Amino acid sequence: MAVKNYGEAIREAFEYLLDKYPNVFTIGQGLWSPWYVGNSMTELEVKFGKDRVIDTPVSEQATTGAALGSSLCGYRPIVIHPRVDFALLAVDQMVNQSAKWCHMLGGQSSAPVTFRCIINRGGEQGAQHSQSLYSWFAHIPGLRVITPYSPQDARDLLISSVLCDDPVMYIDDRWLYDLETDLPPIKEYDLASQGAKKIREGTDITLVGNSHGTHLCMEAAKQLESQNIQCEVIDLRILNPLRIEVLFDSLKRTRNLCVIDEDWRNCGMAGEIIASVIESCPMGTLLTSPLRLTLPDAPAPTSKSLEQIYYLKVEEICQKIKMLLDCV
Repeated sequence: MAVKNYGEAIREAFEYLLDKYPNVFTIGQGLWSPWYVGNSMTELEVKFGKDRVIDTPVSEQATTGAALGSSLCGYRPIVIHPRVDFALLAVDQMVNQSAKWCHMLGGQSSAPVTFRCIINRGGEQGAQHSQSLYSWFAHIPGLRVITPYSPQDARDLLISSVLCDDPVMYIDDRWLYDLETDLPPIKEYDLASQGAKKIREGTDITLVGNSHGTHLCMEAAKQLESQNIQCEVIDLRILNPLRIEVLFDSLKRTRNLCVIDEDWRNCGMAGEIIASVIESCPMGTLLTSPLRLTLPDAPAPTSKSLEQIYYLKVEEICQKIKMLLDCV
């Protein structure tokens, strides 16, 4: 196994797909520039040619429309939006077209297009460059939504997304790009078989997150272990369709729940997880009310000092978890 970081793992997925599947191509802005996409696509245009790694002018609607159209003609395109914020300019093709195509044609045709959208926030970039929006897209039937945390999932779920016959919103986070791990050899698997995964054992409380939120869960669990609090961690991985049976099993043991969601509170993923637990777990499973930790319901600030208040921090998460468990 080779040690690679999150960005390198994504590049390995691109290289595998472009090498093995001639009907795969990528299109979007800044694909030849590490400033836009980090190290996730370094020199792919050199190896596979600029007709398969297509760097375009700034037109989210045009690139997404071209990708969607080609997916209806036998290709498996990956359209890349270096900031998820500006993918909203192409939301008609994503939500009104690709997500509905198979349904409206009675399953006789599909649109196997992958929308890779990058979360790139912080650094005093302000409200229009700092959004996550995964809860927004997870609301749409027919659109699969992937939010990988680990480098292996960043690689393997991208491959599975492109090989899936459904349109997929694949959302990766620049704050995870330096996260490193050993990567086993690539093995293709069916995206429909995947769901939430337990990535840390614990007995006192279950922490739930996705994407960089899972990273916060893991860091909080490490800190709390030194204080004799054992946290079990569930990584959601896939937000639509949502398969969280592993969470229900975890709560039978820990009986306490904290959901960490780096999106907004109102109509967010954390609320959906808690509602699912209340609906599915027997009454009395939880010893305390679930803890929901999210961003404030406000646009991201521009100033550095306000960013320190706005974004979730591990120390604050640990403090609130300890307060919750003190009530048990």
